[in-house]
Amino acid sequence: MNYANFPLDKRMPLPNSDAGNGEDFIDIERLLGMAARQAKVVAVCAVIGLFLGMLYLQTTPPKYQSVASVLIDEGLNKIVDDISAASTSMQTDSAILSQIEILTSTRLAAVVVDKLKLSQNEAFMNPPQSALARGVGLVRGLIQYVRPSPSTPGVGDISKLDPAARDALIAASGRDYAILKLQSEIRAERVGRSFVIALGYQGTDPVLANAITKAYADAYLADQLDASFDATERAAVWLQGRLTELRESSQAASLAVEKFRAEHGLAANSDGQLMSDKQLSDLNAQLIVAQADTARASARYQQYKAIVESGSDNAFKDAAISSDQPSSSVIAALKTRYLTVAKRLQDVEANFGPQHPQAVALTKEKADISAQIFGELKQLTESYRNEYEVALARETALRANVAAAQGKSSIDNQTQVKLRELDQQATALTTLYQTFLGRYEEAAQQQSFPVGKIRIISDASMPFAASSPRTVVVLGLSLVLGMLMGAGFGGLNEFNERFFRTGDDVRDRVGLKFLGYLPTIGGKLGKEEQPGETQVDAKTAKSLSAAERRARMRVSIDSPASMFSETLRSAKIAFDVVMEGQGSRVIGVISVLPGEGKSTVAANLAGLLAANGARTLLIDGDLRNPGLSRGLGMEAEQGLMEAVVSGQTWQSVGKIDRQTKLAIVPAVLRGHFSHTSELLSSAGMRRFIENAKETFEYIVVDLPPLGPVVDAKAFAPLVDGFVLVTEWGRTPRAMVQSLLTAEPYVANKIIGAVLNKVDLKKLAKYGSFGGSEKFFDKYSTYYLEKSEVRSKAAA
Repeated sequence: MNYANFPLDKRMPLPNSDAGNGEDFIDIERLLGMAARQAKVVAVCAVIGLFLGMLYLQTTPPKYQSVASVLIDEGLNKIVDDISAASTSMQTDSAILSQIEILTSTRLAAVVVDKLKLSQNEAFMNPPQSALARGVGLVRGLIQYVRPSPSTPGVGDISKLDPAARDALIAASGRDYAILKLQSEIRAERVGRSFVIALGYQGTDPVLANAITKAYADAYLADQLDASFDATERAAVWLQGRLTELRESSQAASLAVEKFRAEHGLAANSDGQLMSDKQLSDLNAQLIVAQADTARASARYQQYKAIVESGSDNAFKDAAISSDQPSSSVIAALKTRYLTVAKRLQDVEANFGPQHPQAVALTKEKADISAQIFGELKQLTESYRNEYEVALARETALRANVAAAQGKSSIDNQTQVKLRELDQQATALTTLYQTFLGRYEEAAQQQSFPVGKIRIISDASMPFAASSPRTVVVLGLSLVLGMLMGAGFGGLNEFNERFFRTGDDVRDRVGLKFLGYLPTIGGKLGKEEQPGETQVDAKTAKSLSAAERRARMRVSIDSPASMFSETLRSAKIAFDVVMEGQGSRVIGVISVLPGEGKSTVAANLAGLLAANGARTLLIDGDLRNPGLSRGLGMEAEQGLMEAVVSGQTWQSVGKIDRQTKLAIVPAVLRGHFSHTSELLSSAGMRRFIENAKETFEYIVVDLPPLGPVVDAKAFAPLVDGFVLVTEWGRTPRAMVQSLLTAEPYVANKIIGAVLNKVDLKKLAKYGSFGGSEKFFDKYSTYYLEKSEVRSKAAA
């Protein structure tokens, strides 16, 4: 089966990005691997952080802090709160914050500066500084020198002032600086959710720190008392002026009430009722009585009028006269006589007949008496008529008087509304005057005993131990910061990690078969270092001696049991499987970048094949930079170019290794020849290879790198398979992927890739847990358990 002829879509696909398979979850194993790889970076940064922390501790002068506790106490002045004109509630957070602002105010700092003369205290004005602070000051000075700040408007050159004015200005400037410095350094903080404020100052001199703290506490207490006294005094002065105004206003209002009352005749009786209202009430009572009398007189008049109008015959029957009337006795006597005569007339008529003279005389007497009664009734009726008319006239008069009184009362009531308004104003002003008078007396009394709501519950004590810098905190913080810095650098290193480190990178990133790891020559080939061999990379290759370069080209021969040789055997098995059935196999060894060790790999692969008895030809196909020929130390007059150009076979230019019987065709560099790709793809090169296939089982060709030139691409049609050499930790994955994607013909013929110049000590850090990279220490016993081969640098 010819793996090289497989279509590209049948082989392992090339990933689209360098981001892996893009899982959404966090790969804990990968994070732990990163941490293990960057542990040294983190440790170094942590040590640096500790060193800087110790340096800071050694160069920073100790500072001492003195603290006093101040309580905002409501209970101290409760006796004053009830009479205070300026009481405030301190039960809110805003009130506590206001007190803290007072403590850190410029006015309080000025009091302390003046009291302790801090502007003249050298320990306060110029305390010793740490090296860090001096460095920051130096940087600021340089910035100030490079970019000077603009001069303050209105401030001229002080050298032009007279000495006294200059000294005064300097002293004032020093005082202002001391105030600003103290204001920025004093600390006032609330203790939890309590009403206690911790007041403290930190300085390099413990005595000065204690003195400043005590002075601040005393100044705060005095400021509170002064504020209370000033507020009370201002309130008393204001109240005194207000009392004069209120007294005058109250008197004017009372006078206006009395004047309005007099102008409108609104005099009142003893019970406070207006005279018009009293008069109207009396007239209403009289009218009611008059109405009753009129009704009674009208009833009697109508009664007797009806009797009189009924005639004299019925007068006797209806003459029912009450006993309280003046004519009652006369009418009663006439009625008695009338009844007596009527009885006698009845008897006479009964005994003697109606024509008897006595009966006639009694009848006449009876008629006379009846006429007299009727006359009396008529006279009484006339009397009752007069009484009725009098009562009616009186009622009419009273009604007129009541109407007049009602009009006057209505006018008085309307006027009384205005009077009531004036009276209310006078009363309100009088009450306000009395209230302000009481407040004034209370404020005047409070001036004699001002009490604040502040008391010191913990006096400032002399600090005996430095409060900063704290050794444990500084070292711990330095260690943490150093570790964080190391983690940052480690993360940056991991972010910049774009190279091949493990076989999984080869398989997952570029979709190639991984053939194995080739350790750095001069490192551990198996279990121990090979003498005479040194670490070789692009920078040190030129400094190697010829013997050392030849030794590198024979590692697989000199150390057949090494890991290096074992990886090459793995590559042989891979292309034997892929090219099974082919008589002769042309294997191209390529890389992406120069200096990745492809020439060393090609020489050792060919040497391993030859040492195993296979007929092998090694061709140096890098006609522009024949590193293989230089490494083998071959100094020939003719090489591959001459053989192809002149149509010669390999025998004319080939060299044979006496030990392994390996045939080698070198390349001779002759000036600047830029048409090497045409030479490698020419018909002469094809004839040269076909001729070599008749003799050799394996033809190993060291080709130029893919990145700089196209020689390997031109030679690709003649190759049965490629072995891609990538340098561990140096070859960018993205570049390899890009080249293979751009050159699918070359990619289809790549049998696999090897990682060269692997640092086995670091490789385990990049392998996954359970991966083969973690067990190379256990493998090493198999690489050299049968033989221990030393490099033959001098051979």
